[in-house]
Amino acid sequence: MVTGCAGKNQVPSIGYGVDTVVASYNGGSTLGAESGAAAVFSRVLTGFFYTGPDGQPVADTDTGTAKEVPGDAQTIQYRLNPDGKYSDGTPTSCDDLVMAWAARSGRFTKAGPGGPIPMFDAASTAGYADIERVDCTPGSKDATVVFRPGRHYSAWKTLFNASELMPAHVVATAVQAPNVVAPLQSGDQATAERIADFWNNGWKLTPGKLNVTVLPSSGPYRIESFDDKDGLVLVKNEHWWGNPAKTPRIVVWDKNTDLKAKVSAKAVGVLDVGTGALGDGTPSGFSGENYPGRGVEQLVLSTGGVFGNAAARRAFALCVPRQALFDKLGHPGFKVDSGLGSGPLNSRTVPQDSLYYGAISGAADKYKNADVAAATQAAGGAGLQNQTVRIGYLRPDDRRAQTVAMIADSCKGAGITVVDAGTPDFSAQQLTDGKVDAILGGAAAMPGPSGSLSATDAIAALHTGQGLNFNRYGNGRYDAIADQLAAEDNSTTVLNLLNEQENLLWNEMPSIPLFATPRTIAFGDGMRNGVASPTKAGAGWNMDRWVLER
Repeated sequence: MVTGCAGKNQVPSIGYGVDTVVASYNGGSTLGAESGAAAVFSRVLTGFFYTGPDGQPVADTDTGTAKEVPGDAQTIQYRLNPDGKYSDGTPTSCDDLVMAWAARSGRFTKAGPGGPIPMFDAASTAGYADIERVDCTPGSKDATVVFRPGRHYSAWKTLFNASELMPAHVVATAVQAPNVVAPLQSGDQATAERIADFWNNGWKLTPGKLNVTVLPSSGPYRIESFDDKDGLVLVKNEHWWGNPAKTPRIVVWDKNTDLKAKVSAKAVGVLDVGTGALGDGTPSGFSGENYPGRGVEQLVLSTGGVFGNAAARRAFALCVPRQALFDKLGHPGFKVDSGLGSGPLNSRTVPQDSLYYGAISGAADKYKNADVAAATQAAGGAGLQNQTVRIGYLRPDDRRAQTVAMIADSCKGAGITVVDAGTPDFSAQQLTDGKVDAILGGAAAMPGPSGSLSATDAIAALHTGQGLNFNRYGNGRYDAIADQLAAEDNSTTVLNLLNEQENLLWNEMPSIPLFATPRTIAFGDGMRNGVASPTKAGAGWNMDRWVLER
């Protein structure tokens, strides 16, 4: 034990309780993004930027530097820290950037039953799809990223980020290639397919079945072990070249754990969960607050089955009591007059504190309060009446159970039966597979921490062909607007495009936004340097600074 001031001792291990299910080391994959990799691994796998507590990208100069350089095409110069190396001793290199780009560019395809399909199961191709090439000599610390002619990606600081920049040397070893750069640059299809297979599957995490040799760290912590009894154990990375982690050991307790029991047993020092998920109030021995999050609490609706047409989705939206849900569940323990959490959320992609929000959110007014008479008529015309709608989410979650119950009570008057299909092993894939008709979750259907200032995940979740687009919604005009907005800096044009986008989405109704997801972020008594982050990076964004004294 390290002796602290005023007779207190520093606790050598801190428990971190978070309401997601850790399923992949690879935060750039669909599984990794959905399972909260950013909230767990941001200080294990570092990047050129990380998501800060306000949802903004923050430069991480321990990893390296990234700067935009003049030229006809948008060009970013990346320079990795000369001292950077993984916990297995292998130096960081531009190979990691080439693999990240290849995996998320959407360019690499293979033969599928209905034509070419993506090799890589990437959460999103946003930004990466606009990159023309990544210039890299294998093993070098320098990379030059050149965007396509005529494309300018405004949010370039969201690329090559923490939890998404994976160790390319591990993949090269696994596929028995000298490096990943040569086959990816030359178009070696067979090797590229093996690289993609490992990228998709080689970093899945199953408690009790961990191969730590494929999990080297580029941050202040590394994975030591993962099992149901002892949780996901992170320990100091001895090869980390930056400021050492202040606490030797962090134990992540995810949604597969009985978090209530862990909190009661004082095994948790930091708690980051959806407000009301574990019941009301802050646990004893903690100081915490409820915050409106950057995640979009929403219903993601199937585009098949009972919701196979937009009219059926609109009919259902008419009986969802959005205002009543916000009043009861959307601002627990806080009241704000404007900005995040100030009322029902009227956009899926524009946050309430955006300068554009007030001007573009009028299309939602029709769906503010439940209108059972209108819903009954619409449901009859759309073939939804006397149908059953199964809403899935990750249990246990008291608030989401209440949400489904309120929707069920409201919609039964319109002849629509709503069934609570929440389960402890729920995943968004169940919507894709037709096992549920809607998901209740945060931005991009994530069960736990979600959202960022740039809303890239929320935008991708509605874009045709993206990994996070679990309901397989597709609209060419939406895609074109999203792509144009990514590079547009004229405020009048942005306003017009956002207005068109909102009207389109409220007409097509691929999802129903409810409110900014409220998060409870609590720190145990004696905790120092804990900073709340109601974003996809969660409270764990700075876990290497945590100190707990008891």
